[in-house]
Amino acid sequence: MGILDWVILSGTLLFIVGYGVWKTKGSTNVDEYIRGGNKAKWWTIGLSVMATQASAITFLSTPGQAFHDGMGFVQFYFGLPLAMIIICLVFIPLYHEMKVYTAYEFLENRFDLKTRTLAAILFLIQRGLAAGITIFAPSIILSAVLGWHLRTLNIIIGTLVIIYTVSGGTKAVSVTQKQQMFIIMSGMFLAFFFILDYFPSDISFTKALKIAGANNKLEILDFSLNTKSRYTFWSGITGGLFLALSYFGTDQSQVQRYLSGKSVRESQLGLVFNGILKIPMQFFILLVGVMVFVFYQYNPAPLNFNPSATETVLNSKYKDEYKLLQKEQIKLEAEKHIAQNKFSSALDLKEYTAIQEAKQHIIKINQKDAENRVLAKEIIKKADNSTETNDKDYVFIHFILNNLPKGLIGLLLAVILSAAMSSTASELNALGTITALDLYKRNRKGTFTEKHYVTASKWFTLIWGVIAILIACIANLFDNLIQLVNIIGSIFYGNVLGIFLLAFFLKWIKGNAVFFAAILTQIIVCFIYYYLIHIYPAGEEKLGYLWLNFIGAAFVIFIAILFQIFDKKEQKNQIRA
Repeated sequence: MGILDWVILSGTLLFIVGYGVWKTKGSTNVDEYIRGGNKAKWWTIGLSVMATQASAITFLSTPGQAFHDGMGFVQFYFGLPLAMIIICLVFIPLYHEMKVYTAYEFLENRFDLKTRTLAAILFLIQRGLAAGITIFAPSIILSAVLGWHLRTLNIIIGTLVIIYTVSGGTKAVSVTQKQQMFIIMSGMFLAFFFILDYFPSDISFTKALKIAGANNKLEILDFSLNTKSRYTFWSGITGGLFLALSYFGTDQSQVQRYLSGKSVRESQLGLVFNGILKIPMQFFILLVGVMVFVFYQYNPAPLNFNPSATETVLNSKYKDEYKLLQKEQIKLEAEKHIAQNKFSSALDLKEYTAIQEAKQHIIKINQKDAENRVLAKEIIKKADNSTETNDKDYVFIHFILNNLPKGLIGLLLAVILSAAMSSTASELNALGTITALDLYKRNRKGTFTEKHYVTASKWFTLIWGVIAILIACIANLFDNLIQLVNIIGSIFYGNVLGIFLLAFFLKWIKGNAVFFAAILTQIIVCFIYYYLIHIYPAGEEKLGYLWLNFIGAAFVIFIAILFQIFDKKEQKNQIRA
């Protein structure tokens, strides 16, 4: 990184923090601090909702996901537009009508205090873990690539977020997220066009897509009914739908974004805006990853994109074995380059037989490439079993640092850190709000001023910020960070969504039945996750994790109905007795 990169990176981050503090200082009442005074316009809500979901993990992991596995991950989002419609028609009008500050406040009005408290605690557990991961994700990758100290990065990112989130509350989160989304998307578009510019002169965008297609990177739709597969059309519109309903409808980090809306209509338009743009945005980010894959068909790529893993093995007794594999990979890359040129020439001549032959040759070479990468991971593991060999999250950052011009590197790093800050700010804002209003205020006796609860919210936000930093400092890298966040959500979200669906649609179900059904369901979902997903290697699970959202919602509804029917029978027997 050059001086220009450092100026752009530090200037961007300081501007976001300073702007957030300046625009929102002086919140003295709960309505202003928690709901931003209900002044947010629909475009602010829409961008804030998108920025909350689009963490640094999105911009680090998603291109790497596409590089290795293609565009199929986009199916994960297929249930989102339908979820936005349901939330706009059902959730938002009820929340605004009851003038609630939190989603779980509604549950006490419908059921009882213990159900509200349980749902709030489930939220705090999963979102507290997720907040730590959103800090940890960019930190571990930037520390490995740039040589920065991991804990120092965790503290820097966490502290910057805490400053403006504690200072200005919901409004600070919303106003800074508009700037962050502009920086994020500008950086991604610039990176995309630079990738295209780096292709050989005879490789147009259209031809690049055909090359990606020849390598099975453009297989977007999977209509198979295989429940073991993580991403299919059916898991997207069922499990993905339930996850989106849970996340956008019951997760306070998102609910708080649209509760700040000026009116029901502004909140609804903001969510519709998100529903329309979210899939194209994710499609574009995946496409960036696919173009990075095409770029590395013509340019040398490391056997493992994690530089610390490479350094570890080259400083071990297995270095000669690894160097031998590297030499073999260099020869394979030369073959790959020749094969891609043959495929490109066949496309120009429009010779079907030559195209198919060249395609099969490319597939064969890339299979060998994949085998070499697996072998490289095995050697790295032999050198040091604790070293992270899964390099999906390092692919895009490796391309940025090794190929983009000075200045743009700083901007792309600012994109990654801005995304980390935007999602973490929403999470800390929500965690502080839930702790202050759903637990502290609701369970504390006595009457206190508005200023007291604003101060309490700030202190709880600060405490959760420190907790998130601590979680980030002890976290371990998973198979793929974007999947880790979604897995954590899937374990808890289905249960919470089921509670809300019972509240909305089954008026005869009472609080006791829901409370005990929710506890039992959470235990069942954890057992299902452990025995059907967790204990198996990636890709060999007995159940795709997205199904946990549907299972959780279905189980809590079914068990609550059984408990309520049993309770009614007990009451009738007592009356007869």
